[in-house]
Amino acid sequence: MATPSRKPAPSLEVVEPIGPRVLIRKDEDKKQTKSGIHLPDKIEIPTITGRIVAISTQVENDKDYNIKKYDRVLFNPKHVIPVDLEGDNRLFVVPVEDVVAVFRKDGADEA
Repeated sequence: MATPSRKPAPSLEVVEPIGPRVLIRKDEDKKQTKSGIHLPDKIEIPTITGRIVAISTQVENDKDYNIKKYDRVLFNPKHVIPVDLEGDNRLFVVPVEDVVAVFRKDGADEA
């Protein structure tokens, strides 16, 4: 009796930023204003917010940068490098100096 052969599980490709960089998944572009006005498809309010997906070892070890994986951040899109890993192409490698703010809950514990 022959045993069915198992195919090895496909390895997942990951993106690990190198140097003073982080990997950010950009938030969806807004299709509606805060007051509820729906915008046509050709007009979108550009968002420059997203979630940290990965942090380079250099940034992780630097105490001057108080950012962690999964933080929601505001970033300057001028120097971003798009990562063509997903169909919707919302992943970007961003220089850490272009992360200009981190969204925190008021009264959140600092680690």
